Amino acid sequence: MHDLVIRNGTVFDGNGTAPIEADVALDGDRIVAVGEVTTAGREEIDAKGQIVTPGFVDVHTHFDGQVTWDPFLQPSTCHGVTTVIMGNCGVGFAPCKPERREWLIGLMEGVEDIPGTALAEGIKWNWESFPEFIAAVEASPLSIDVGMQVPHGALRGYVMGERAARLEPATQEDSNQMAALVAEALDAGALGFSTSRTEKHRDRDGNHTPSFKAERLELHTIAAAMGKTGKGVIQLIADYWDFEPEFEMIRGMVEVSGRPMSMTIEQDDRHPEIWQKVLSGITEAAERGLPIKGQVPPRPTCVLQGLTTTLNPFLFYKAMGEIYMLPLEAKVAALRDPEWRRRLLSEPKPEIDPDSIVAFLVESFHKMYEMGDPPNYEPDPSDSIAARAEREGRDPRELILDIMTQDDGKAFLYFPIMNYMNGSLDDVRSMLTHPHTTFGLGDAGAHCGVLCDASFPSTHLIHWGRDRTRGEKLPLEWIIRKQTRDSAELVGLHDRGLLAVGMKADVNVIDFDRMRLYAPEIVYDLPAGGKRLIQRADGYTASIVSGTVAFREGQPTGAALSGRAIRGAQPRPACAAAA
Repeated sequence: MHDLVIRNGTVFDGNGTAPIEADVALDGDRIVAVGEVTTAGREEIDAKGQIVTPGFVDVHTHFDGQVTWDPFLQPSTCHGVTTVIMGNCGVGFAPCKPERREWLIGLMEGVEDIPGTALAEGIKWNWESFPEFIAAVEASPLSIDVGMQVPHGALRGYVMGERAARLEPATQEDSNQMAALVAEALDAGALGFSTSRTEKHRDRDGNHTPSFKAERLELHTIAAAMGKTGKGVIQLIADYWDFEPEFEMIRGMVEVSGRPMSMTIEQDDRHPEIWQKVLSGITEAAERGLPIKGQVPPRPTCVLQGLTTTLNPFLFYKAMGEIYMLPLEAKVAALRDPEWRRRLLSEPKPEIDPDSIVAFLVESFHKMYEMGDPPNYEPDPSDSIAARAEREGRDPRELILDIMTQDDGKAFLYFPIMNYMNGSLDDVRSMLTHPHTTFGLGDAGAHCGVLCDASFPSTHLIHWGRDRTRGEKLPLEWIIRKQTRDSAELVGLHDRGLLAVGMKADVNVIDFDRMRLYAPEIVYDLPAGGKRLIQRADGYTASIVSGTVAFREGQPTGAALSGRAIRGAQPRPACAAAA
């Protein structure tokens, strides 16, 4: 008997080809048959009327702290993800000397909006070097597979100490030490190296991330060391405001190393032309044989605002400050009180730097929408707070107050901060379908009080594969390939992402017609009672990790945990080499 047989499903194998009606048999942690399976299984799943896909691979997460206390890594595992890659954007917790722990927590708290109290309470710190960190993750209980990258911020702090925090240039000796540590980590099983060069990334005190001004000497020395090992990928985020010299230096990392790179691409209202310049630069690099991919999201990067989140449009008002620390019920009562409202709305506009991203977020009513359930991630601009208030002859702030008190104060405003400049996802579709881009940027595990984009895999299927009405959809078989085989191969994992004999037995059974994405919600389940946003979905009948049904309907089954820490790139199994 086979260990598990999935019968009668519509199989999307991850190759991007048309689906077939077939069975899938699993023995141990491997796929052993795809087609008609006559042998019975010790366990069987009837997938009639459902789709069967490889497990989803999320290449851009920030579970670096959460992985040490949470084996289930939700909310990613609510959305069919069976492999995650962390250590992105140059932030993480290894290598780390004991005296730098609090500094790294402050860096992660600021850059990725993860409560520092939760990190301080939850992280065990049973490592110093990056190889020791890999071993610590390997020893942790895991429900899915976890790959790790070396974060530049932690690396810089380890080698340069306070000079890293002051953004001082690295010397040749500093650069050589960092390069040696990256090579050591790659040899121990790290999948790559990540860095950040964006002004958006700041620690909890507002200081730039330590890699923000890293110079050519440092970056190219590290890249050259990666080239000598023949291992690892490079992940990067940058602003590209001075495009030509910045892109040339970044491209040089690939030229000196020969290693693949993926870089964040988002449409920024403040610099609307840059995303196209980056795509053009990547295309030119590809024509020269340089392996660079743009990492793009399937929907706007959205900031959620409300009474339970980090931000809301009244955050800097005096009246709001008076009730800020009160329980939620008291806040709702105040917002519903006519006298308190009048006092709030009569206040002069708070003084905020008009060029700051915070001012953009709390004052741009034309980009604010009411978030429904299920959420609409491609709303018509005529439904914005500004447009609705104008039609109703009201102050838009009154409408915002009404929305924020809905659902006993748990309702959200939806603010598409990136990728929605023109009020539709047509530009995002151009990014997604570009020949040199890949799916990413879900930031699972991060931005706990601001956004919840770990649901990107579900958005791909539901919005682009089934429900989009404001433009063209995308072929389901293509979507599935992009977030299975293509995502896996981006980071050197050739043993998964494909339903073929010999491949790793990571499989999703999905009731596609029943799929639904719920509105995000705040929960208080982090260490020290920290809050975070999670988002659930219907339709994930079963998610199988290494041959074990690990999740049903996105919730743990109670089966023995079958995830593991990934050590290095994984080759394609010989029997699947032709697939």
